[in-house]
Amino acid sequence: MSTNLGTGNPLLKPVVTKTGTASKGTVGASLGKVDISASEKAYSFQVALAGVCGNQSNMKCSVRDDGRVKIEGVVTDSSLRSDGVLYEVKVQEFSPPGPFSISFDLPGPVDPRLTAFDFKHGILDATVMKFRIPYFPNNH
Repeated sequence: MSTNLGTGNPLLKPVVTKTGTASKGTVGASLGKVDISASEKAYSFQVALAGVCGNQSNMKCSVRDDGRVKIEGVVTDSSLRSDGVLYEVKVQEFSPPGPFSISFDLPGPVDPRLTAFDFKHGILDATVMKFRIPYFPNNH
């Protein structure tokens, strides 16, 4: 069973730090909106990265064992090329081009070695296993 940690209790919403172009978004699609869910064994998070192209953004995501997540990358030029024709953007609702970073804390410690990432359609989706102290029963 998965639970959204931010539902109904504003004290459980993650503090998200944005720098660079991530802090300059407009009223349109957002860069850096974060949802965090928890199950018995893992945390899952989704981060909106509107305007970020995975193959051009040099995006990196690191997860520390204390649950600190940091996402860095570059929002690329927002011009659109289709069938060899270059289109100039006239209305810009995504974040402007430039470097960005987004940081937030998961609710508890994790095992960063056990993290799975997926980036599709402007959403970074990740699952990371919670840290568990190994149990060694006494063999006396």
